[in-house]
Amino acid sequence: MPITIESIREIVSLHKGSRISYRAANGRRKIEERSGIIKETYPSLFTVYIESQQSTISFSYTDLLTKEVELQLESSGESLF
Repeated sequence: MPITIESIREIVSLHKGSRISYRAANGRRKIEERSGIIKETYPSLFTVYIESQQSTISFSYTDLLTKEVELQLESSGESLF
């Protein structure tokens, strides 16, 4: 089954409230790695609360589809995307 934005949205929604770590391409040769909690899911994006910075950031589902952002569950080490 090919990965679609709809399937990505469903998987992220199932893990709402879960502790994750993410790795995001942040410009040229810059990679940001942090951990947080998936707070909310919306039709075109989802938000992650970063405890160390006490802030919320958002990602679109297309970031996961294009592999600009990689998510991994902290509890099991399982890669979501």
